[in-house]
Parts: sequence; structure tokens; C-alpha cells
Amino acid sequence: MKELIWISSSRRDLRAFPDSVKEAMGFAMREHTKSTGNVFEDLGFPQSDELLAKAALANQIASIVLHRHLTQTEAAAVLGTTQPKVSELLAGRLSGFSMERLIRFLNALDRDVQIVVSPKPRSRENAMLRVSGHSRSARLNDVACSG
Repeated sequence: MKELIWISSSRRDLRAFPDSVKEAMGFAMREHTKSTGNVFEDLGFPQSDELLAKAALANQIASIVLHRHLTQTEAAAVLGTTQPKVSELLAGRLSGFSMERLIRFLNALDRDVQIVVSPKPRSRENAMLRVSGHSRSARLNDVACSG
């Protein structure tokens, strides 16, 4: 489809065009939805806060493995698991990993993991699960999950 650049009017005006006219012009409106900050919640996954927290922990592990230049086999030896499991972890396939297991992996990589429980501020509707840390990867340093 062709992209239409609309000048001197509003998107509301463009939406008002009949669908048949828009189709004849060969374009479709791109709708955008503001993210909640949790891609898993945005996509409708159940337990999205846990999925995001696991992804943040896995990112920390991947960052350390990358920084240490470990092969998957070497990482498996350090983590006390198998190379295929390390491959799954580094590829983001996390369904076979509990948060507890990911925390044990971080400990095996000489990382302290702190769990801090605090009251939620009255200004926020929901309590949060938050994973933060110092990662050498710019992909993810701080993740907050509301739940």
C-alpha cells in the first residue's frame, strides 16, 4: 500500500473519507496504541508482569554471558545446565525457566539479587513488580511491571 502524506488538515478529516475512496487510493490508516510499558500486557498475555520480569532477568544473564565472551557450552557449565537450555535462554524462549531459576543463574554468574518489598504509593492504582540492574547492554536496565 502507498503511504499518504496528509497536509493542512487533521487525521480526523482523513478518517472521514469513505473506505472505498481510501482503498481506491491504495492506502490504509495506521492506527497507533500507546504502550503500557509492558509489551506482554499490550499483546494481551496473561501474567504479563511475570513475563516482563523474566525477560529482564534473562537480559541481565545474556548481557553477562556476552560481556564475558562465554560460549553457550561454557555458560552452561557455569550455570549448571545444558547448552540447549542456554540456547533457549539466550533466544528469549523463557517458558521453561522460573524466576527462581533465573535468579540462581545470576547468582552463579556472581551477581547479587535483591528483592525489596515496599508499600505502593497512594498515587498509583496498582502495585508493581520491578526488576532493575546494571546491564552492560543498553537494551534493558530498568523494568517496572504493574499488576
